Amino acid sequence: MNSGRDFWSRRRAGVEAEAEAVEARVADAQDAELAERPDEEILAELNLPEPEALDSPEAVQAFLKEELPQRLKTRALRRLWRLNPMLANLDGLVDYGEDYTDAATVIENMQTVYQVGKGMVTAFLEDEEDEAPAEEIEDSEEEAPLIAQAEPVPLPEPDPEPVAMPQRRMRFAFDTA
Repeated sequence: MNSGRDFWSRRRAGVEAEAEAVEARVADAQDAELAERPDEEILAELNLPEPEALDSPEAVQAFLKEELPQRLKTRALRRLWRLNPMLANLDGLVDYGEDYTDAATVIENMQTVYQVGKGMVTAFLEDEEDEAPAEEIEDSEEEAPLIAQAEPVPLPEPDPEPVAMPQRRMRFAFDTA
């Protein structure tokens, strides 16, 4: 008896899934038809003005409720952003409002001396030493080192106990004359 319920549950779910698939195909066909038609024709059929000619935020609602292609809804929303001062004026606190990619500053075949873990100076000096003949390196070491190596300065020893500062009290004197 339990298998009879399972059969009908599966059958009902299959019929519902098939109906949803048919609705999705019909909606896709309507979207494809609207995508092929020009904007002026669609607006004239629905008796709507051009999105750029809208003068109030309430007029934009008609564009969002109707079955319109996304391109017309986007044009209407762009107009809404210009109409509403809260949406039109950014306060500069938008974290991701700027383009922080370096695509505009990329240089073809750019090379750098920076290496991860080694840094820039180390890699640059190693490259210079590899290019210079051995005699020049010996002569340059005698005259002046390439980079002045500073001896590490030892840190002063911390005081074992902090010195207590004497507490001062403010004294007020009033002139009664």
